[in-house]
Amino acid sequence: MATTPSPGTHEPESYWLRTTAPFSLSSDLPATVDVAVIGGGLMGSAVSYWLARSGIKTALLERTGLAYGATGRNGGFMVTGPAEAYPRAIARLGHETARTVMALTLDNRQLLRQVLAEEEIDCDYREPGSLSLALNETQLAEMKQTVEALQADGFAATLLDREQVQELVKTPLGPEIVGGKFAPGQGLVHSARLVQGLAVAAQRHGAQCCLATVLQLVPDGEGVRILTSQGTLRTATVVVAVNAWTSELFPELAGVITPVRGQVLAYAQMPPVFQTGMSASISTTGEYWQQAVDGTIVLGGCRDTAPASDVDVRESQPTSEVQAALEQIFPRLFPSLSGLRAVQRWAGLMAFTPDYLPIVDRASDHAAIWAIGGFSGHGMPFGLRLGQLIANAITSGVKPEALKPYRLARL
Repeated sequence: MATTPSPGTHEPESYWLRTTAPFSLSSDLPATVDVAVIGGGLMGSAVSYWLARSGIKTALLERTGLAYGATGRNGGFMVTGPAEAYPRAIARLGHETARTVMALTLDNRQLLRQVLAEEEIDCDYREPGSLSLALNETQLAEMKQTVEALQADGFAATLLDREQVQELVKTPLGPEIVGGKFAPGQGLVHSARLVQGLAVAAQRHGAQCCLATVLQLVPDGEGVRILTSQGTLRTATVVVAVNAWTSELFPELAGVITPVRGQVLAYAQMPPVFQTGMSASISTTGEYWQQAVDGTIVLGGCRDTAPASDVDVRESQPTSEVQAALEQIFPRLFPSLSGLRAVQRWAGLMAFTPDYLPIVDRASDHAAIWAIGGFSGHGMPFGLRLGQLIANAITSGVKPEALKPYRLARL
């Protein structure tokens, strides 16, 4: 099982990575550990944190830098629920599974609050809620269905008219905005600082964080030999948390986890305009933005402008057509908003599955190898809780019932 070479330096840095202090990964690879975690994004750092906190000798292996992939290139949303609108998730997954996924992400939010406090992680986390804009009566009717479905299952959401939306946005709305959906308690976060904080906490609990490119996984008796650019590491268990790059280690999952490129830009700091997380469906693939604590506005979306909607693209490089489409969003929605100046543009690779649910399971017949990935652009709401569940499964030898919706066999 071989990986491709590390991503090139031509890939532009994101706002999150640019505004995070450097983190040094060790070039000294241990000879043996209890568990090796491959991938330095949210999932890898969360699994490493919970394992180390449980006293398990753990090594996190990352080939480029912490949060270099999707986690450090996203919109910084820490929302709850499945990747699709709740009624669509119910139709696709079944009511019970959709409700179970929603409940797990709510558990994740509570766990995140706890870990941030206990480990004193400063990552600009706040819970201002999220606001989705309806641009016509059809979208508003769909939002009404979503609100009713959420409320029926005891989850908070409110349908807003145009005037109520305007109260939450500090610039005049464009004429096509007819209303929206507000979800209280939804979070925003500095993605890269969160990952770095978890890695630092994992180190305090005894984990090692190493710079190494994994070349091959070789099952060896009850354990695994990991061949890397820094030498060979022997471990009892491996957790592969590389998301869009999963098929490079497991070619058999190429048709199950598909890389999809998302593109983002950042506007220079400006006075507060957007106090909540924001989204709209100008395109079929959706748009999203937030205003960071320092006033920077991070805006992503417009994938359907790209050929094949950037599906199965494996390069984190922004393109002119998508970036041009992104620049048209605010003039259309908020025509009075002035002073916008794009200062950064970047891209990142998400990983989609056919049913928009991630895979969290043993990756092969070998019980020592786990894979976690395929979050369909929606990984942030799962990280802490799924990391905890995987750590529990490894330490106890029993797969938690809560992982059942994410089993590989379903696909």
